[in-house]
Amino acid sequence: MIMKYMKNMTIIFLLCLVQHCIAQNSAKQYPDLNEINSPELLSQMLTATDTTDAQKVASIFNWITQNIAYNVKRYETNNNYRYAPVVDEEDEDTIAPLKPLYERIAILVLKRRTAVCSGYANLFKSLCLHAGIPCEVITGLGKASAGRTDKRFASNHRWNAVFFDTVWHLLDATWASGYINYKNEFQRDYNPNYFLTDPVEFIKDHYPEDMRWTLLPQPPVLNEFMYAPFKTMAFNRFYIKSYSPSFGIIEANVGDSIVFELEAVRPERLWISDLPYADSNTVFIMQCCGAVKPVNKVSGKKISYTYHVMSAEIEWLHVIFDDEIIMRYKLNVKRDEHLPASAPVDSLIQQKIN
Repeated sequence: MIMKYMKNMTIIFLLCLVQHCIAQNSAKQYPDLNEINSPELLSQMLTATDTTDAQKVASIFNWITQNIAYNVKRYETNNNYRYAPVVDEEDEDTIAPLKPLYERIAILVLKRRTAVCSGYANLFKSLCLHAGIPCEVITGLGKASAGRTDKRFASNHRWNAVFFDTVWHLLDATWASGYINYKNEFQRDYNPNYFLTDPVEFIKDHYPEDMRWTLLPQPPVLNEFMYAPFKTMAFNRFYIKSYSPSFGIIEANVGDSIVFELEAVRPERLWISDLPYADSNTVFIMQCCGAVKPVNKVSGKKISYTYHVMSAEIEWLHVIFDDEIIMRYKLNVKRDEHLPASAPVDSLIQQKIN
């Protein structure tokens, strides 16, 4: 009996020892999630049991909204700017410079466990990319109230577009994580309305700089255009004192000339793109692939460019200053019903071709 008892105790001891060793090894391989500063490792652990990209996206989104607190102090700093531009999270130089910007920001956010919208969006992008899921950071206007007209009408926010199940989806981890209460403190309160939101609803309080990221076939004209053109994040970097036209909607006929004028500290090259969608690639193409150089008039600190309306199909005008898109206008061209419709083409490139 004694021998049998000792044998059983030995077996139990060995089993406990094995379980302890397994636990120790597991702890080394999978440390506490709250201590992880590596986006790659965190992404692997968050999605380890997920079998679809949709599940992985949900796991990543839920973890960020539950574990990253909004940086109220950084928010107050941003609001001290004229148009409340977004300040990137990266302000330390202790990280290897060869990593992409979104990865460097993600690492800093994981170290601090706090962020503003830029940190939330870049962390989400980093975790998704490490999980093999395409993701983009979108810059644009975040409206505090969907039904209220924001007359500042400038980029002040960042969110994400993520690709799975053959389509792009929109989400905002910052606004889903909570809000700033009356004590000016971050209050964690998960809001599911900003996860995989229908683009028709999302556009009501998220207006992107690149209209392709509305994910809508016909992006709407916001009420704000009645008061001013839309200003991108780049607008703030050039210390522009004045601009014209002052309103965001321009009425014109085919053949009309519209004069755009800016007053800036350093007058640079100014031109207009009338392509439906414009981004940095548009500027690059205009520079090197056939576009004529813009003819500008400079008087002191003011610079002007005359745009000629060449098609009734043109709807949007993008102002390019010093090779960056800084503003967007809505162009309403009166149509001649007797003339056939023509596809919009960038006027500067068209002039070169003709």
